[in-house]
Amino acid sequence: MINSNAYDYINILDRTADASWTRNEVIGNNIANVNTPGYKRQDIDFETQLRQSLGDSRYISMDTKVRNSLKDDLRPRLYYDHINYSYRLDGNNVDIDTENMELAANQLKYQGIIAGIKSEFNNLQSVMKST
Repeated sequence: MINSNAYDYINILDRTADASWTRNEVIGNNIANVNTPGYKRQDIDFETQLRQSLGDSRYISMDTKVRNSLKDDLRPRLYYDHINYSYRLDGNNVDIDTENMELAANQLKYQGIIAGIKSEFNNLQSVMKST
């Protein structure tokens, strides 16, 4: 991570991209284990932690919220989805159609995050050219 306030948004987007990449791997693991008896679906939760870290106070600027959230230990949290639920006799709770949909949605999210990072770098580049 770069230690400058100018890169705060990029650093948050970087952490978000890392979490999205990790989620891609977890979903891929679920797909690979679709026929493994007893396997329980896993997922990643990062958005909830980021939302809590950014806080709900409307009296604090977004710059301050982002700066404060960088001090927090924002990491994706792995969890088992519906660990006691299975609609299959073998105890596996992975639905391949749901996993494929989640994978496609996560890939779109990742592409959006990367576009956001690129946009932030373009903004920095514009500022540096104008000074």
